[in-house]
Amino acid sequence: MTATAEAGGADGRPAPGPRRRAAALLHRRPRLRLSLLLTAPLAWLVVVYLGALAAIFLTAFWSTDVFTGEVVRQFTLANFQTLVDEPVYRTVALRSLGVAVAVTVIDTAIGFPMALYMAKVAKPKYRPYLMIAILAPLWAAYLVKAYAWRVMLSQGGLLDEVLKPFGLSSPGYGLPATVLVLSYLWLPYMILPVYTGLERLPDSLLDASGDLGARPVRTFRSVVLPLVYPSLVAGSIFTFSLSLGDYITVKIVGGRSQLLGNVVYDNIGAANNLPFAAAVATIPVVVMLGYLAAARRTGALREL
Repeated sequence: MTATAEAGGADGRPAPGPRRRAAALLHRRPRLRLSLLLTAPLAWLVVVYLGALAAIFLTAFWSTDVFTGEVVRQFTLANFQTLVDEPVYRTVALRSLGVAVAVTVIDTAIGFPMALYMAKVAKPKYRPYLMIAILAPLWAAYLVKAYAWRVMLSQGGLLDEVLKPFGLSSPGYGLPATVLVLSYLWLPYMILPVYTGLERLPDSLLDASGDLGARPVRTFRSVVLPLVYPSLVAGSIFTFSLSLGDYITVKIVGGRSQLLGNVVYDNIGAANNLPFAAAVATIPVVVMLGYLAAARRTGALREL
């Protein structure tokens, strides 16, 4: 027997190379193949995202030297004590929650009828164009849209001219303007999940409800809403979280109003108090963790 045959298998064929052996191993073990595919993205998630959150929580328990401005890496609860003791921070936190809730309610009230029309009323040939109309605002830069609203909300601006014949005027800059602009910015994020949920809703269920004598209101309450509710909650996760952490819009149209995002930004920049900024940043993180835990019970996370 020759050396080549001895190096091969029992049938005399050459032994497979390292690549073939690795491919055969991965083919026989799909779990190993899946683990290798997910290693890189999971490592990125742990190191970059979860690592950044861990750094925020750790920094929140440090302090800043009032004389040198240097971060003192010693455990302290002073930052959280300040958040609890100072009424202004409680007011800002409650105001931020109120703005996030208001934006979510407004986007739900506007987005649900729009999604319902797109999914169940409009003809199929028009739906792609309606989808483009919904997505078109997302193609413009965030700052461009925010500053466009600043121009429209100013005294003598477009909104002022439109409302003048009715004896009304523009709300100007302040908290109402912040809610209005945020509602506009995040509306597509409410419409898209709801539209997806409604599109999956079989028309036969609506027909069966009508055949059984249910009126449209009863059909909506008993058939449509329970099935689309997870999609509504999924949309609210976007609108609520994005509004809770926003700080740019309130800087542009909020006037003197302050939200949690502004407090974090000011303490990182002008005040140079990174530990206190990290402590403030934990508030929306904790709120969203609770919100996601509640949303998980509805099955909304599967709709994201």
